[in-house]
Amino acid sequence: MQASLLTTVLLPLALGVIMLGLGLGLTPDDFRRVARYPRAVLLGLFLQTGVLPWVAFGLALGFRLSPELAVGLMLLAASPGGATANIYSHLAHGDVALNITLTAINSLLCLVTLPVILNLSLEYFLGAGQYVPPPVRKIVEVALIIVLPVAIGMLVRRFAPGFAARMEKPIRLLSVLVLALLIVAAVAQEWSTLLASFATVGLACLLFNLASMGTGYAAPLAIRLPRRQAIAIAMEIGIHNGTLAIFIALNVLGNAAMSIPAAVYSLLMFLTAALFGWRMARRERAAASPDQT
Repeated sequence: MQASLLTTVLLPLALGVIMLGLGLGLTPDDFRRVARYPRAVLLGLFLQTGVLPWVAFGLALGFRLSPELAVGLMLLAASPGGATANIYSHLAHGDVALNITLTAINSLLCLVTLPVILNLSLEYFLGAGQYVPPPVRKIVEVALIIVLPVAIGMLVRRFAPGFAARMEKPIRLLSVLVLALLIVAAVAQEWSTLLASFATVGLACLLFNLASMGTGYAAPLAIRLPRRQAIAIAMEIGIHNGTLAIFIALNVLGNAAMSIPAAVYSLLMFLTAALFGWRMARRERAAASPDQT
C-alpha cells in the first residue's frame, strides 16, 4: 500500500468522523461509569494492553513473519478498539455503555501505550540500528485526530442535546459506511500486494482475531461478570481500529508493508464479529423464549 490521497487525507478524515460520532454519544458520566464497572473496565483494559500484544508477539514468532509484517501485527495489537464495536455489541445484546467507556478510555490510553509497544517492536524485529521512533509532531497529529473530534462531539451534545441525539445514529452509520468504502478502496488499490501477502499473514491475523474475541468473552465469564459485559469486552478487543493502524504505518512510519496486517485484519474482523454477534443474539432470543410462553 502506498501513501496517497486515500491514506493521507481520506483515512484520517474517516477516523475523525468516527470519533465525532462517538463524541455525540458521550457525556462526562460515561467516564464516571468506571467507578460503577470497575472490574469490567479494568479487565477490558488489561486484556487490551497487557495480553493482546503478547498474543500478537507469539503469533509473529510462530508464523515467522517478516520484520515489517511482525511490526504491523504488533501495531494492530496496540491499536484501541474500533468505534464500530459499539454497533456490533448492541446487535449482540452486549453492554453498550461499557463499550462506550472502554472505547473512550482506550482511545486516550493508546496515546501512551501505542508508542511504547510500537517502539519496542521496531527495536526487537528491525534491530536497534534500524529503530525509527515516531516523530513527535505525528504523534500529536494522531492525538488530535482521536481526541479533538470526540471533544467536539461532547460539546455539541452538551449545548445541543436534541441535535446530538438526532445526528448520533446517522453519523455513526455514515462513518461505518465510509470506513468500509475506504477499506475496500485501499484493498482494491493494492490487491496484488495483499493477495501475495495473505498466505503469509492472513492466518496469523485470523487467529489473532479469534484469540482476541475468545479471550474477551471467556475471561469476563471466568470471573463471573454478566454475559452482556462479556459480549461488550469481546467486541471491544476483537474489533481493532484498523484505520488508525494503517494511518500510522503509512504516514508516521512510512512503511507500506506494515499496513498489510491491519488491512487484512479489517476485512476478517467484520465477518467474525458479525458471526459472533449473530450467535450471541440467537442465544439471547432462545433464552428469552421460555419467558414469553
